Amino acid sequence: MNLERLGATPELRASLAPGLTLARVSFSHRDQYRLIADSLELEGEPSGALWYNAATRAAMPVVGDWVAARVIDAGLAIVEAVLPRRTLFARRAAGRREDQQPIAANIDVVFLVCGLDGDFNLRRLERYLTLAAESGAEAVVVLNKSDLCGDVAARIAETAAVAGAAPVVAVHTRGAEGIGPLRRYLTDGRTAALLGSSGVGKSSLVNCLMGEDRLRTAEVREQDSRGRHTTTYRELIALPGGGALIDTPGMRELQLWAGEDAVDRTFDEIARWAAECRYRDCTHAGEQGCAVQGALADGALAPDRWESYRKLRGEAQRHEALANSSLALERKKKWKQIHKAAKEIYKLPKHR
Repeated sequence: MNLERLGATPELRASLAPGLTLARVSFSHRDQYRLIADSLELEGEPSGALWYNAATRAAMPVVGDWVAARVIDAGLAIVEAVLPRRTLFARRAAGRREDQQPIAANIDVVFLVCGLDGDFNLRRLERYLTLAAESGAEAVVVLNKSDLCGDVAARIAETAAVAGAAPVVAVHTRGAEGIGPLRRYLTDGRTAALLGSSGVGKSSLVNCLMGEDRLRTAEVREQDSRGRHTTTYRELIALPGGGALIDTPGMRELQLWAGEDAVDRTFDEIARWAAECRYRDCTHAGEQGCAVQGALADGALAPDRWESYRKLRGEAQRHEALANSSLALERKKKWKQIHKAAKEIYKLPKHR
């Protein structure tokens, strides 16, 4: 394998210490990796130093990472370091702690796949677009199964209304011509990741782009258009014409790991209206001269779009506060003072 066709650069090679080999993570499960290096594939595992120096679990290798590896024999290597990531698609891990769960690294373009056979949800798409904005990768909205949709043009128009600057393309996998709109994003040296719910046809898209049945697929349930998670792990696949694809399992839950700026970029029209409000600290909850409320009143802003923005921005604010321990402490102190003041008010003697 020529690593340059997967995106390797002279800078990456020059950053290695003597005796180390450049490799890319094509598969990751717990602490076992599969690596693609020049002319060979390797099984990998982390070094003790990597474990010791990693600030968080999220700093350990994930699919798409470039790593510095020490080759032990023809098929085994020790991963000594994860090289700096250009982009990272991640979500908030399940559970009560504020932990990051990386999905894939060093992605150039994220294909956000929606199904047109019943799995069409603009509110879910807004969440994916927000995480894509946070990742630093280019986003493309892919409306798959267009051959099963009665009015593709209407669906494209609905999607474009919430997609912002992200291109919207309609595709199907019934023939090679059906995925033509995707090929211009898959050039030599670039990496694309496929993200979307179970059953939207990500594995079928990979097979069609590869020209072979590389990944197992399954029919979706008729009653709700859901799949059965035929992809059960993330994998980087080298494309015959150069570049790479990262296929991912369908995600039932997609909690935000993103800041308020990423939300504002996804809902850029709301951010523009907010900038026109009379008061800089407008909460858009009834203040005089609120441009956002004006847009809602005249129908320029749809209520469900506004509610989605409020929900995602609330999640982003919570994330920023919890991720920043000093800010979280400050907010906790503030609310403690508010509650204390409220108690003092109730203690005041009542005047007869």
